Amino acid sequence: MENYKLMNVADGRMFDDQGWTLDDPQGQTPSLVRAIYPQKKLHVGDDKLGLYKFADWMPIKRVLENPSCPITYKSEKLAKKLGLNNLYITFSGWWPAKGANMTTCSFKETEAFSVCARLGEAQKDQVLVVASAGNTARAFAKVCSNNGIKLLLCVPQDNIKALWFDKPLNPCVKLITTASGSDYFDAIQLSNFVCEHEGFLAEGGAKNIARRDGMSTTMMSAVTTIGRIPDFYFQAVGSGTGAIAAWEANLRFLEDGRFGQNKARLFVSQNKPFVPMYEAWRQDSRALLPYDPDQARKDAAEICAPVLSNRKPPYGLAGGLYDALKDTQGDILAVSNDEANAAKHLFEETEGIDIYHAAAVALASLIQAIHINKVKPDDVIMLNITGGGEKHFMETHTIHHLEPSHIFPIGFTKADVSEVLKTLVKK
Repeated sequence: MENYKLMNVADGRMFDDQGWTLDDPQGQTPSLVRAIYPQKKLHVGDDKLGLYKFADWMPIKRVLENPSCPITYKSEKLAKKLGLNNLYITFSGWWPAKGANMTTCSFKETEAFSVCARLGEAQKDQVLVVASAGNTARAFAKVCSNNGIKLLLCVPQDNIKALWFDKPLNPCVKLITTASGSDYFDAIQLSNFVCEHEGFLAEGGAKNIARRDGMSTTMMSAVTTIGRIPDFYFQAVGSGTGAIAAWEANLRFLEDGRFGQNKARLFVSQNKPFVPMYEAWRQDSRALLPYDPDQARKDAAEICAPVLSNRKPPYGLAGGLYDALKDTQGDILAVSNDEANAAKHLFEETEGIDIYHAAAVALASLIQAIHINKVKPDDVIMLNITGGGEKHFMETHTIHHLEPSHIFPIGFTKADVSEVLKTLVKK
């Protein structure tokens, strides 16, 4: 499963993975690295393998217990309501009747099961550090708890209500937070300070090939179910990593050759008023525009989908979202809270399951695209519903919450972090 090379997207340089390589050590410009797999034609394994059935295109060293996987189905009621003939929904969440069994109700499980399966002997004694706005933390906590992997989560205090679980967690999972009023970028900064200390391993976010290739299982699910690469791909984005992953999977399918030769047009969306990538894209700017931190925190607090509030996304670097959108003739749309809430209600009414606000933002952007004639009735459309079924899950499960070991004030320093880690490490 480890027989692959890494490629610097900026200059095409190929090199070996040293086990947890996040960047090209010889790289001259900011760039993602991409896994290049020897198996060009994807062999899909048995469904009981969960997302590991796509292991041909995943950089993993092992498989973990009880892996989940996205499911794809052709919509009928929602498609009819929208006037679409070929709407395919890729659903990640809790919907056992459809075969979706993600107990965290989020596609972030695809990241966690892939990233944690990339961990090898060299990393076994280190503490994995993950920054999150909520759903990613829940997914990593579940996977690490179930598999005895040491994990330290960094999450904004205002988002910890997202850290719910169907059973108490293994003590190997710990949480530290940034104070109320902080945002995801503050949590990222906290994780960066932590990772300067020996024994802590940065998960890497978008730079981690395992995170992206785990997320790309949504596109793999869609393409292998539909039988072809879709014409359009819709998803709401905070960092844009999921859309980058879909693009990368699409490129691999082009090499596979059995599913068509088109590139799905990436239509991604942000939740107003927090729309830094939308604003940059509208000005055709590879660089994000200046965004006052206090204003960014204020805007992030107003959106109905707080998981979409990343101030430092992998947008402009080589292989990032800007390149993905350019290569696929894609677009970024902006969705209001009212539009998202209406879409959320519409999905539950037509498809019969509740979805998260982030997924509703994606549906609202599809509705926008229909209204402005960006998509046609016969286009093959993949709608990435990145989380759902929480209401359904809560009805039948007892819920437990993870409480923080320490809350850092806004404006915390490296010294503050060092002092707290001394205590945490002893526990």
